[in-house]
Amino acid sequence: MQPAHPDRTVLVRVHGRVQGVGFRYWTRQKAVELGISGWVRNCADGSVEALLSGPEPVLRSMLERLQQGPVMARVERLDARWLDAVPQNTGFRIRHE
Repeated sequence: MQPAHPDRTVLVRVHGRVQGVGFRYWTRQKAVELGISGWVRNCADGSVEALLSGPEPVLRSMLERLQQGPVMARVERLDARWLDAVPQNTGFRIRHE
């Protein structure tokens, strides 16, 4: 039997004041609360990038949260690209590279 909402994956880039405000840690907390797997990292251009995997309705809810961000963040733009492949991620981690 197929699950009601099969897992999907979305690659997200968040632009604005999103570094130095706890955005990665906040993202991990929200992802864990929602049961999303994947990762989040800072990018050299000052944005934050995240790979999120889970049921599409849950991912859309997470995208809404990312549009707001934590209290000290100021999200100016969110770019989301839905991917065909679903990585076999387990858990959610902060990448430091």
